[in-house]
Amino acid sequence: MPGAGTFRDDFGASVVVALVALPLCVGVAVASGVPAELGIVTGVVGGLVTGWFRGSSLQVSGPAAGLTVLVYEAVQAYGLPALGVLVLAAGVMQLGMGALRLGRWFRAISVAVVHGMLAGIGLVLISGQLYALGGVEAPGQTLAKLRGVHELGAQADLAAVLLGVGTIAAMVAWRRVPARLRIVPGALVGVTAATAVAVLLRLPVEKVRVTGVLAAVSPPGWGDFGVLASVGAAGTVVALALIASAETLFSAAAVDRMHDGPRTEYDKELIAQGVGNSLCGLLGALPMTAVIVRSAANVEAGARTRAARVMHGGWLLLFAVAFPRALESVPLAALAGVLLHAGWKLLPARAVAALWRTHRGEAVVLLVTASAILVTNLFEGVLIGLGLAVAKAAWETSHVHIEEVWEDEELCVRVVGNASFLRLPKLLDALDALPHGQPVRLDLSGLRHMDHACLTALEGWARARTPLPGREGVI
Repeated sequence: MPGAGTFRDDFGASVVVALVALPLCVGVAVASGVPAELGIVTGVVGGLVTGWFRGSSLQVSGPAAGLTVLVYEAVQAYGLPALGVLVLAAGVMQLGMGALRLGRWFRAISVAVVHGMLAGIGLVLISGQLYALGGVEAPGQTLAKLRGVHELGAQADLAAVLLGVGTIAAMVAWRRVPARLRIVPGALVGVTAATAVAVLLRLPVEKVRVTGVLAAVSPPGWGDFGVLASVGAAGTVVALALIASAETLFSAAAVDRMHDGPRTEYDKELIAQGVGNSLCGLLGALPMTAVIVRSAANVEAGARTRAARVMHGGWLLLFAVAFPRALESVPLAALAGVLLHAGWKLLPARAVAALWRTHRGEAVVLLVTASAILVTNLFEGVLIGLGLAVAKAAWETSHVHIEEVWEDEELCVRVVGNASFLRLPKLLDALDALPHGQPVRLDLSGLRHMDHACLTALEGWARARTPLPGREGVI
C-alpha cells in the first residue's frame, strides 16, 4: 500500500481510472440486459475488495465487455435472479482453481484461440450495439442480428444514431489532442458531450433508467440455487469462470509489460478474482474480470501501488451514492457508441494479417473460433477453437520420417519421429510399398513416441508380410 511518496501518484491515477470505468460499467450493464447500477456495484467490488489483494499491483478489475454476450444469454435463459447464483458459483470455481495453483496453466492456451475469442466477442458486441445505437429492438440470435443489419437504416431513430456516432467520433478525435488533456478519458468526453446535446436540445431518445444502487442489489435466495441443477446453467458457470480467468491472466501478462513494478502472481490473482466474483454473486451483480482498458489507464496515469485501484472503487461508490440522478440523463445511444468502439478494438485485424503471413494454421484457428462463436455461443465457440488448436498441435508434432537402407542384401527400414494415428495412413502406405520377396528389418528405435493404434497396425503388417525361410520378416 502507498507511503507518503506514492500517495499523490496513486490518488491522481485513481481519479482517472474511475472516470474511465464509469461509462464502461454502465454501458456493459445495459448491454448485458441488467440494471445500470449493477455494473457500478461490480466496479466498486473490483476496486474496494479485489484491489486489496497482492496478485497484481496495477491491474484494475470490473465488469468487462468480454463477458457481455455470456451474461446476456444467461439472463435471457435463466432470469436476473439466477445471475447472482451463476456468478457466485463461478467465483467459487475460481477460488478452487487458484488454490490448486492452476493460474499458470492459462498461459498455455493458444494465442490464436484467445484472439479468436476476442474477435468473436467483438463481432457479437457490435452486432447487438448497432441496434441499440439506432434505438431498435434487436433479434435474439447473433446471426439474425447480422442478417437484419441492412434493414436498420429504415427503422433507426436518426437522433439516437447521431448521438452514438458523435460519441464515437469524440472518442477517436480525443486521441489527437495534447497529452495534458488526454488525462480525461475519451469515453467520458464522448458520453458527456452526447448527454449535454441530448439535454440542451431535449431530444426524445431513450436514456439510462436508474433505481438506485441499494435498490438494484438483490442477493439470490435459496430457491434460486436450483438453477445449478440445469446442465446448461452448469456450462454457463464453467464458461464464466474460465473466460473471466483467461481474460484476467492475459490482461495481467500485458500489464506486466507496461511497467517495471512487481510481476503478477497468477495464482494469487486468480484467488482475488474468485473472492470478487463470489461477493458480486452474493450481491446479485455482474461478474468481474481484469480489464485491459482500465488497467492501461491506471499505468499510464502514473499509479505506483494497488492503492490506486482501491481508491478508484471508492470514487465509483461515491458517484453512485451522491449523483445517481445524473445517470438518468445519459442516452443509451451514447453508451452504445462506447461499446461499439470497444467491440471494434477487440477485432484483431493486425494479428490475423500477421498470422496469415507466417502461420496460416494459427490464422485458421483464429477465424474458426470467431466464426463458431457467431454461429453457436461464446462457450461452445471457445471449446471448438480449443479442440481445433489441440488437433492442429497433434498433427504438427506427429511427424514420421521413413529411411530405407540396404545392409548385406537386407532392407533396413528405420522409422523416426512420433508415430500417432494421425500419421498412420502415411506410415502404412510406405510400408506396403516396400518390395516383396526381400528380407526386411524394421527399426523402431528412432521413434520418440508410438501410440497403441500404430503399434497394433505394425503388428498386423508384420503378420501379413510373408517371411523368408529361416528369417523374421519384421523386427
